Amino acid sequence: MAIGWDEDIIVHDDGLPRCGWCGRDPLYVAYHDQEWAVPERDGQRLFEKLVLDTFQAGLSWLTILKKREAFRAAFAGFDIERVAAFSEAEVARLMQDSGIIRNRAKIEAAVANARAVLALGGAQAFSDYLWGFVDHRPLQRCPRSRADVPAASELSRRLSRDMARRGFRFCGPVVIHAFMQAVGMINEHLTGCHRHGPVARMGAEA
Repeated sequence: MAIGWDEDIIVHDDGLPRCGWCGRDPLYVAYHDQEWAVPERDGQRLFEKLVLDTFQAGLSWLTILKKREAFRAAFAGFDIERVAAFSEAEVARLMQDSGIIRNRAKIEAAVANARAVLALGGAQAFSDYLWGFVDHRPLQRCPRSRADVPAASELSRRLSRDMARRGFRFCGPVVIHAFMQAVGMINEHLTGCHRHGPVARMGAEA
């Protein structure tokens, strides 16, 4: 998710301060509180989030969240082997599916990325591969404001280059940094956010 900030911190009606990017939409707030930056090690779920992040490029993450179930249905529950086997006929079908983002390059990237995951050895190998870039422990950042949160980093550029070498598509350094934030490889909740501490403790226990 490329974060679009309105404020650094928003204090919600429940009295909890949250990163400003989640706004006040209940779906977005739930995602912020329950998923974002929580360490994810399940390879199947990592693939799902990679697909969603590639489709989000250039769009609002809230748009993707609202279409998430439609994406799951369209991409066979994000089953890696099934997506890897998608033919041109499946791509054509997805181009007619109004429930998702009908972008041929991104659809074809999802198929190519599933095949790249299989080439690594499957879901568990994909998880091990990704987490190896942070020595299998989440990186803990302490950003105080949105200005402290980069759109990309040297780490995301390194991972992006390696993924491209392995056949992954639509995985530039901005997309990959957002992905690493989303799956908890990096904790970049602002220090004033009520989720920063709990997510940091999850990382310490991982």
